[in-house]
Amino acid sequence: MNLFEIENIWFFLMLLPIVAFMYAAVGHGGASGYLALMALFSFAPEVMKPTALLLNLFVAGISFFHYAKSGYFNKKLFFSFAITSIPLAFLGGMIEIDASLYKKILAVLLVFAILRMLNVFGKETNEIKEVKMWQGVSIGGSIGFFSGLIGIGGGIILSPVIILMKWGNMKEAAAVSALFIWVNSAAGLGGQLSSGVKIDSQSIILVGIAVVGGFLGGYLGSKKFDNKVLRYMLAFVLFTACIKLFFT
Repeated sequence: MNLFEIENIWFFLMLLPIVAFMYAAVGHGGASGYLALMALFSFAPEVMKPTALLLNLFVAGISFFHYAKSGYFNKKLFFSFAITSIPLAFLGGMIEIDASLYKKILAVLLVFAILRMLNVFGKETNEIKEVKMWQGVSIGGSIGFFSGLIGIGGGIILSPVIILMKWGNMKEAAAVSALFIWVNSAAGLGGQLSSGVKIDSQSIILVGIAVVGGFLGGYLGSKKFDNKVLRYMLAFVLFTACIKLFFT
């Protein structure tokens, strides 16, 4: 991959920290957003997957640090999902799928991301329930596998599930999802590396740019930052990418 041979790459580099900022503000690493951007700028599918996971590692890690520092991390809730998600994310990362099928699956998952950004999935409640082990194992494993397969961390799916099932409030869901994203991204990337995929050296440039936005987003999001308008803007970007993926 030669970044500077990609058409309109400077515009991409301007948008990247904004996407990282908006995702980190709600406790996510941003892989679905990075994949959407890369799809819009016609990155090759074999580059998109490892690059998105690498960016996830840094941005989700920063987001988790801020939310955990603010006291929102629920260890028991996290391990309920992570125990099966980690090995299955590794397995998913080892699997290569057809580029056309990859784009269609990604487009469907972006619909979840759009709905999450629009807060369609449930409302916060004071009635908190305890997740049953079989629920955590099955949900965590399913999300983990598709996370590794597509190149996302899975938080964009897990956080609305936590809210819908009343297993935690918004801030707890953000903290748990951030670490969930980190471990799945690490496992998925490990699976890819073990199957011969290599990370392009120029991806480090993207990491540095995304980290700036992720740090600010994680800090402000954990401090009750009002990001409603930003979420609507991000939903529009994801929707545009979703249409492109379905029809290319």
